[in-house]
Amino acid sequence: MKIGIIGDTHDHLSNTGRAVEALIREEVDMVLHTGDYIAPFVIPILGRIPVRVVGVFGNNDGDRELLATRSREQQNIEIAGYFADLRVDGERVALMHGHDRALLAGCVGSGVYDIVVSGHTHQPLVYREGSMLGINPGEICGYLTGNPTYAIYQTGERVARIIPL
Repeated sequence: MKIGIIGDTHDHLSNTGRAVEALIREEVDMVLHTGDYIAPFVIPILGRIPVRVVGVFGNNDGDRELLATRSREQQNIEIAGYFADLRVDGERVALMHGHDRALLAGCVGSGVYDIVVSGHTHQPLVYREGSMLGINPGEICGYLTGNPTYAIYQTGERVARIIPL
């Protein structure tokens, strides 16, 4: 199963649209969003992705209730609060924004998760700790690094790659 991973969209509508187009071209089976959508008007753009999108809130997401409402209006988007514990193609996935460093460290070191997906730093990173694979897709907005990126993860192979937008 091919999973697209994005995060830190920060209201950058054109880059979010470009990311959606890239994920459609990649023919992903699912998308994970690490949070920091910021405002609800980014949600309908994400709704163009023709597969399930599961996301979490980030520390900069202001009107969480409206974000949740807008996501429910889409057929394919679910915002799971601040943390999602998922089973994807038999693999256990922790999805969070990453601003709660204790939660992130706990998930990484727990031995419970096959994959820990987080954002927040805006820095793309793929790392291993024991058998756990950590993935930070970087930022879609490009505001901090000037380099918008996303990630693709292939279950089974347990391989992730960072892709410049």
